[in-house]
Amino acid sequence: MSAAAEAGLRRILAVVDLLIDAVDEDTLVPALLPLLLGAVPGDSIIWSPRAGCADRPLTLPAGLLTQDIRDAFARESAGDSLVAHTTLGPGTPMRRSTLQTCGEFHALAAYADVYRPLHAEQQLAMSFPAGYAAGVPRKVCVAISRSGGDFSDDDVAAAALLRTRLSHVLNRLAPPTPPPSPVTRRESAVLALLARGLTNQQIARRLAISPRTVDKHLEHAYAKLQVGGRVEAANAWLTRERAAVRLAP
Repeated sequence: MSAAAEAGLRRILAVVDLLIDAVDEDTLVPALLPLLLGAVPGDSIIWSPRAGCADRPLTLPAGLLTQDIRDAFARESAGDSLVAHTTLGPGTPMRRSTLQTCGEFHALAAYADVYRPLHAEQQLAMSFPAGYAAGVPRKVCVAISRSGGDFSDDDVAAAALLRTRLSHVLNRLAPPTPPPSPVTRRESAVLALLARGLTNQQIARRLAISPRTVDKHLEHAYAKLQVGGRVEAANAWLTRERAAVRLAP
């Protein structure tokens, strides 16, 4: 392996090490951006945390996107094939030069108002699933820009390698919120004891109710959980409880 390849691998591994230890997205991303910019070398990076919404992107250098640039991008990006690939298409790492010539790029309405002020003559962009926000699936977009030479095949390969890991970590940090429990508080108490292996008689004694009332609670809970019996109900309840533990702060 060449010295350049070894250096590139070390930069990628530094990103992976950070991802492995990540416990909070708000802490992760500011530390992540300079490492990504080292693993796929460029002059600047834009991280759009919720593609398609109004959240302000994070950038390195900080404050890269003025309000005028953001407004111009909102007006003029619809005809940009790289934007379409990243936000509406598969989102795999893509060089701008793969999609359009230099002349076609410079002819874009967004070039004069957005890309030229950012010195983004060359770009590599990608997007990936990144968990959920407010119960809705989220996709993060990342764009790395250079003023000089184009991105190499090795840069694209490094971005593809990191894209998979970024998606995995953000899905872990922002899981979907489980739907609210359809069962009542008393049915929940019965199910919790059922999942611990107690019989109806034992549940009745523990809750100071009659076995017939336990039967009625279970009958209603089975219908709400869409299960057919005790084992399925216990498994469904345990699955719900594990999900609640994972989501607890």
